[in-house]
Amino acid sequence: MKKFMLFMVSFCLLPGLAASKSATPRRQAATVAQPEDKTAPSYDMKAQAALDIQQMQQKFTSLAEAIPQEKYNWRPGQGVRSVGELFLHTAAASFNFPPLMGQGAAAGFDGKDFEKSTTDKAKIIDWLNKSFAYSINSVQGMSNAEYAKLLPKLGPQANAGDVVYLMVVHDHEMLGQAISYARSIGVVPPWTAAAQKQQTNR
Repeated sequence: MKKFMLFMVSFCLLPGLAASKSATPRRQAATVAQPEDKTAPSYDMKAQAALDIQQMQQKFTSLAEAIPQEKYNWRPGQGVRSVGELFLHTAAASFNFPPLMGQGAAAGFDGKDFEKSTTDKAKIIDWLNKSFAYSINSVQGMSNAEYAKLLPKLGPQANAGDVVYLMVVHDHEMLGQAISYARSIGVVPPWTAAAQKQQTNR
């Protein structure tokens, strides 16, 4: 898993950097000096990232609760993660991303064969909650300066903020897969069911 995370970070960062160095304009344009932008940032990445991960936690755990225990071994095809394995993969990622930024490892987490470590619904939901709590605390515990901390091992000009961004993106990607799994076994995501009920009652 750790090797995969390193590969993913490098894969996401390197192509853009390579392209920017290799691209050459077809014709020279006049260079116009641009005034320095001293406008204060209007986007607080730390607060937004923490909020986003909190929302992911609520959706993942409510969806995991809605899926019956007997469906946790269901998988859409041979060689594809089961429902339980998908949730554990999501939890593992939340445990694995923060150490890439220099955060201390989560207590009690062993990544070896973690995705296949249990099929018990209650235990899997517990792992989801623990992993999201760990990633949220990691994000909230960072200073603004630490977000800009360079991480040369992950790629040229890569920094801790890039890792936070990738962690959030990964959560969204896995939620999309989890929704597809749920729909395939006849489970409507709880937040969708609540919205539909509200529309009906109007």
